[in-house]
Amino acid sequence: IPIILPPEAVYHLPSQLTRSTGRGFNNLSQVNMARHIPTGQLVAVKQTNLDECTEEELVLLSRLFRHTNLLTSRLVFSSCCQLWVLTPLMAYGSADTLLRTYFPDGMSESLIAYLLYGVLKALEYLHQMGYVHRGLKASHILLSGEGRVYLSGLHSIYSMMREGKRMRAVFDMPHHSPALLPWLSPELLRQDLHGYGVKSDIYSLGIVACELVSGRVPFQDMPPTQMLLQKLRGSHCCLLDVAPFPLGELGGLKVSRSGVDSGIGESVATGSLTHSATAPPADRPQSPAPKNHSVTLHNLVQLCLQQQPERRPSASSLLTHAFFKQVKRHTRDSFLSLMYPAAPLTSPDDLPVSCPPTPSCHPLTSTPTDPAEGVWDFS
Repeated sequence: IPIILPPEAVYHLPSQLTRSTGRGFNNLSQVNMARHIPTGQLVAVKQTNLDECTEEELVLLSRLFRHTNLLTSRLVFSSCCQLWVLTPLMAYGSADTLLRTYFPDGMSESLIAYLLYGVLKALEYLHQMGYVHRGLKASHILLSGEGRVYLSGLHSIYSMMREGKRMRAVFDMPHHSPALLPWLSPELLRQDLHGYGVKSDIYSLGIVACELVSGRVPFQDMPPTQMLLQKLRGSHCCLLDVAPFPLGELGGLKVSRSGVDSGIGESVATGSLTHSATAPPADRPQSPAPKNHSVTLHNLVQLCLQQQPERRPSASSLLTHAFFKQVKRHTRDSFLSLMYPAAPLTSPDDLPVSCPPTPSCHPLTSTPTDPAEGVWDFS
């Protein structure tokens, strides 16, 4: 049973809220940057109105996990109808924010390898504990100022343990699943008697890899019904220098050595087999110029996006994939150098908006952020 601190504890919170940095928990939470007064350290404070949220127990569930690549809370307490969660500040924000702000045409392979390696370490831990993440996407991959990769989005996780035994498959549909459709696996979307397991997260990892490569989310420009049909038929997302075909017809990915588009057209960048008439999201770029990606990256994406979940490798085995050899050869500082021109978030020049919070049911107001700096999305 989660232990909630009494409302009186809110008066002793040794922090000062400075400004809002974004929203999270499917847009139900306000995320603020705060300063821990005794140490001067910056932290993140997530404030959630429990009257609008029926999943508060899943927010607290993050305290049950202890792993260096999982974003866990330092303090959780409630005041009136507000739930407050304090976590370390992710100074570089999310991978989604980095793509939209600094890398609109995608990240370098070295940086992608570094991010995905940290995600796989977190997935390996969750899967060994018997949990499916079910919410893996770029906005749930966070990077601290010291260069450590964290996986968030734990409100979507689901346990495969029942009465002390691990189930072979589960059948629950994630809450707020429409926002996750591009990343969800075919077997999870199918909702049949076969169910799904931890290999569903491996498929999502392949989608995230395509997202980081090009800055575009595969399938996102499709109507939901068409997206579902494409996934169930085995249509395969691919990188820009590969012609997209269902795996059954292609028999494996063929890497273009020329580094130019295969002639299928720019509309298939990282993903959708058929370009929808609907406009793509305004905060993401149009199809960037084709790139010539490494064979190991192509192979990683191919392995993750296998239609049959039993053919996908586990998180543990993917950690030994050739694509991640570059992670072991370099230090954390060398990977931080790849972040340029992105810079870690620092304390704002504005005066603190408020002192330690008061037990009120009304959302906290804060000074608007600079439009040039943008707002983080942790949903």
